[in-house]
Amino acid sequence: MGKHFPNSNGIGTASEEPIRGCIVYTANPVDKRKVEIMKVLVFGSLNIDYNYSVDHFVQKGETLSSSALSVFSGGKGLNQAIALAKAGVEVYQAGCIGEDGKFLVDILEEAGVQTRYIDVRGDVRTGNAFIQNDKEGDNCILLYGGANQAISKVYIDAVLADFTAGDYIILQNEINEMAYIIKQAKEKGMIIVLNPSPMDEKIHGYPLDSVTYLMLNEVEAAQLLGHDEADEVDADAIAEELHQQFPQMKIVLTLGSSGSVYKDAKQLVKQKCYQVKTVDTTAAGDTYTGYFVASLMRELPVQEAMDAASRAAAVAVGTKGAATSIPYLADLEKKR
Repeated sequence: MGKHFPNSNGIGTASEEPIRGCIVYTANPVDKRKVEIMKVLVFGSLNIDYNYSVDHFVQKGETLSSSALSVFSGGKGLNQAIALAKAGVEVYQAGCIGEDGKFLVDILEEAGVQTRYIDVRGDVRTGNAFIQNDKEGDNCILLYGGANQAISKVYIDAVLADFTAGDYIILQNEINEMAYIIKQAKEKGMIIVLNPSPMDEKIHGYPLDSVTYLMLNEVEAAQLLGHDEADEVDADAIAEELHQQFPQMKIVLTLGSSGSVYKDAKQLVKQKCYQVKTVDTTAAGDTYTGYFVASLMRELPVQEAMDAASRAAAVAVGTKGAATSIPYLADLEKKR
């Protein structure tokens, strides 16, 4: 039997014999597509983002007035799922929200994300992010985990039961039970993509030797390696050190305006950054992750995957908001 996870839009259970590569929904005939492809699951955070426009980031002991407040959907899980959907692949979102976050399901579906695995909880609020955006377009973020920290092993097992060897699973570090998710996904033979953000001490307790792709920025890389200052180490050297420490992983290191670097056992690939006027960097990394993975699923070479991801991230940086700033593939291709 198909499983049912309560979400806000009344979608029923999947058909009892789901077609490989897509789940057939009884509620929406448009979704009945027979596609023999691998599946991708984003198991991650779903947030309500409160964006405050400020002249500068608030300092210790300072009270600062913001010039504007905007409310967006957010969470790295949600953003990366939307990036994958907009990049043209069929993607499934798993994660927990509270009753106050039901509108997030609608936003995901509007972008083309399959939402049957989202669990709506009545006993906890949806995760929140309080984001300061300064006049230079940079941001700093304060997170409240909420429902993102209410993931149970029973729920994880129920979700992963519908996925198998060769399917992708995209993970971040904004939900609980991460070690268990990685362990179970590895046992199923899934391709595990980890974006260890936000970086904290819990990362070192995860079974990182099970991760296939590690996608992180230079600050996160420096923290993972125990360096004090990322700027003191050359990007190539950081990528090489990561590879030496995690030889089984394929490393993708994003460097902001300096582009990105890919390192595995066979090659080192560099990608330039596409320069745009910076408006909001909130979803840049998530956009890059989504487009990179979507390109891999199309079996594009790493260099082409990095180029597509960089072009998409540039569009996101030049647009206000998080999920709303992520471009569709068709629009991105028009800009070539």
